[in-house]
Parts: sequence; C-alpha cells; structure tokens
Amino acid sequence: MQTDYVVGQDNIEGRLGPIGFDIHNRVFIVSALASVVFIVLTLLFPERAGSLFQSIVGFSTRTLDWYFMIVVDFFILFCVALVVLPYGSVRLGGPDARPEHSYLSWFAMLFTAGIGIGLLFFSVLEPVYHANVSLPLGIASPFGADGELNPEAIPAATALGLAGTFLHWGIHGWAVYVVMALALAIFTYNKGLPFSIRSAFFPILGERVWGWWGHAIDILAVFSTLFGLATALGLGAQQANAGMNFVFGLEISTTFQVIVILLVTAVALVSVWRGLEGGVKKLSEINMILAVLFFFFVLFAGPTLVGLNGFWTGLSTYVKEFVPLSAPVGRDDDAYRQAWSVFYWAWWVSWAPFVGMFIARVSRGRTVREFVICVLLVPSLFIFIWMGVFGGIALDQLYADPAGSLVKDYVIDNYSPELSLFGMLNELPLTGLMSTLGITLALIFFVTSSDSGSLVIDTITAGGKIDAPRPQRMFWATVEGLIAIVLLLGGGLSALQAGVTATAIPFSIVMLLMCYSIIKALNGELRRKPS
Repeated sequence: MQTDYVVGQDNIEGRLGPIGFDIHNRVFIVSALASVVFIVLTLLFPERAGSLFQSIVGFSTRTLDWYFMIVVDFFILFCVALVVLPYGSVRLGGPDARPEHSYLSWFAMLFTAGIGIGLLFFSVLEPVYHANVSLPLGIASPFGADGELNPEAIPAATALGLAGTFLHWGIHGWAVYVVMALALAIFTYNKGLPFSIRSAFFPILGERVWGWWGHAIDILAVFSTLFGLATALGLGAQQANAGMNFVFGLEISTTFQVIVILLVTAVALVSVWRGLEGGVKKLSEINMILAVLFFFFVLFAGPTLVGLNGFWTGLSTYVKEFVPLSAPVGRDDDAYRQAWSVFYWAWWVSWAPFVGMFIARVSRGRTVREFVICVLLVPSLFIFIWMGVFGGIALDQLYADPAGSLVKDYVIDNYSPELSLFGMLNELPLTGLMSTLGITLALIFFVTSSDSGSLVIDTITAGGKIDAPRPQRMFWATVEGLIAIVLLLGGGLSALQAGVTATAIPFSIVMLLMCYSIIKALNGELRRKPS
C-alpha cells in the first residue's frame, strides 16, 4: 500500500542515564500514564474499585451476552469463508516467503502463548462444574435436591459437561485469534505497513491511521492486552498458591499470591531481556515437553480408558451440540452461558492483540488456508485431548466415590477452583511429585505469558518496531505484574473478569471492522497474483 509513513517517524529516542528508549511518544506515554493512574487509584480505593468491577461484570455478562455470542459466531463463519474461498491461496509475506519456524516450534509457541495457564486451571474445574452445577442446555444434575446421586443422569451430564468445556477452549476462541493475527500478518508482511494494530485500518482510514485515530486504536489494544494478561497471571498465581498449600501446607492468601506474582515477574524480566529466540522460544519448548510428560502421566497412571473415553465423548457431543451451545438466544441455561461462555468470549477478544500479534510474528510464510486451518484446529484438538482426559478422569473419580472425593469438595461443595486439579491428582500415584510438577508448569506458563505479552505491548508502543530497547519490554512486564496484583487486591476473580470485559466491549467493534480490512487486503493480493 502506498503511504508516506515510515516506521518510527513519530518515535522519540534518547537515554535516561544508562537506559535507552525508542517509543511512539503519544501511544507509550498515554498508555503508561493511564496504567500508573489505574494502579494507584485501585490501591488507594480498593472497596470502591471492587464494587465498580462487579458492576462491569454484571453489565457485560447479563446485558451484552447476546452481543458477545453473535460476534464470536461471526468470526467462526469468517474463518470458514477464508478457507473455502480463493483467499486461502495467498501466502503471508508474498509468493516467495517460506516459514521461519518448524511446525514443532510453531505449535509450541502457539500453545504456551494462547492457552497456557488455562490448561491447568480449568481442565478439571470446568467439566465437573458444568456437569453438576452450571448445566449447559438445561441438563439434569446427577445430584438431586437431596444431594443423592442419580446414576441415570451421569452419562448425559458427563457428555455435556465435557462438551461445554470444549466449547470455551475450542475453535471459538481460536477464531478470534485468527482474525487478529491474519490482519497483522497481511498488512505487515504483504503490504509493508508497521507491525501495529492500527495498520489493519489503512483501507478504512487511509493516512489518518497515523494520526489520533490510529493512536486510539493502539492505546485500546495496549489496555486490552494488559487486562487480558492480568487475568491469566492472577489465575496462575492463585493456582500456584493453592498447589503449594496442597503439597507443602503453605497458607492460601492474597499476600502470598502477590509474592508469587512478584517472583515470577522477576523471572519474566530475565526472559524478556533474552528476547524471542533466547527467552520465549526456549521456555515455550521446555514447557511443551513438561506439559506432554504431565499429560501422559495422568493418562497412564489414572484409568486410561476412562480418560480416552472422556476425550471421545466430549468431542462427539461437542460436534453434535455445537450449534445449540453457540446459539445467542432461545436458551434457559443462563448460569452456564452468562457466567462462563460470555466471560470467555470477552477474555478471548481481550487477549486477541497479545495472542494475535504473537501468532502473526511467528507465522510468516504460511498460506492463509494453512494458517487458518492450523491455528483453528491443531491447538483445539490438543486442548480437547488434554481436557477430555483430565475432565473424564475427574468426573469418574467424583461419581465413583462422592463422599470421599476431593474434586467434589473443591468444585461443588466448597467452591475452590484453584484446588480442583490437585483434588484429581490426589487419587493418582505420586501425588506430591506430580502436584509439584503441576505448580512448576503453572509458573512457567506464567512466565511465557508475561514475556510474550511484554514483547507485543512494546511493539505497539514503539510504533511497530520489533527491535526496540530491552528496558521498554521490561517496563511492560513490570506493569503487567502490578496490574494483576492490584486487581487481586481490588476484588479477586470478579475484578480480573471486569478488567477483561471492560476492554473487550470496545475492542470487539475494532475487530469486526478488521474483517472488512482483511477482505480488502486479500482482494488486492489475489489481483497481484500471476494468472
């Protein structure tokens, strides 16, 4: 695309003592100052902040539930159209571009950036909770009003509990990421524009994209990324704290979770300093190896056939009930749809700048068809196997011995979501060792999410530069940790959810406009291809 804009022309460069900087002055300064103000005000007025956060969650999940459901359904249809139409033959980076990373490295970075902590935090919690409490599509709970187990209700509850979990972690979320990543990849690699969110709006705004319209888009992307990451970091800290309580007897407290965030942020700073190849990529590959070992232990140490059946039952039910579970209206399962599905759709939209930019950065050389299919299906299948096995085994433990099940205690009777994984591990061999490995995985996922997010935010606030000074990335890693801390202090999980939904509402509109820009850009690429 023809433009007079040069990457970095709006930047200011210099040094503050030994620290160098190269920033887009408007985007960086507004984002940084607003982040600091948010942190300070939340610390000064935690009760008022907590009340405000709860109001935001209520408005987003109960009033705008239909909107989020429709938006994410549209993104799935958009991805399908890209695969089946001629657009799929366009190569990211031009006809001569080739992938820079092997499939193994590519998938490893996709997993650790896009799903990370969620695999550990929700893989037992969601199937058990949906099958017995939230009840998607109005299924009957196996536990009646008197608390007695009804064996006849178990098969349907198990199937829909797993399918309801697959819905939240499957192609709906990855469709959101595809839209963002594809827009960034096309306009950067094919059109030669800066590696920044605003570049995707050049077909709509023209040269005005380099002015305050573009600044506003990038600033919104920064906040969306910060709050999406803060939610993941907060959940990771809660689970690490719970695991240390389960294994070592350490107290579960907000204070300890703050300490965990501070320590892990310090490790993330080291990884950020080492950069993409020396930090993120190596940690991602190590994490994937440990995660695979952890998965196979649970599969073979537990009832293997039960775990595999959990995957198959969940997958077949997910496919069968895909349309009803995705429907925005005509449902009577508000506890499931509003409290869970809508929050997830908002969380994925909020994470889109972070995950989408990171995916785009490591996906040069793929065709649009290869990119969409792989990003939609490969991570989804991996997640389905993981959550089907973990969820299937946990449900089997629950129904085999309800009275003695820690899973029932942590998920149903005394809701402690951060302990749910450890409740399942308690009934397997080597409980202490594997629980410690689970804590380690949570912490490494924590680090990879933080340092991947820091790279992305720094790129946005440096005007699209991907080689800005390291201290800037370290600054944003620190801010991410501080926002996670103040959200925990300002209301715990509801505050984390509020941060996500508040930024997802406006950013979802940005992403809908992005779809138009993608089609415009792909049409131009098709016209340029030799016949």
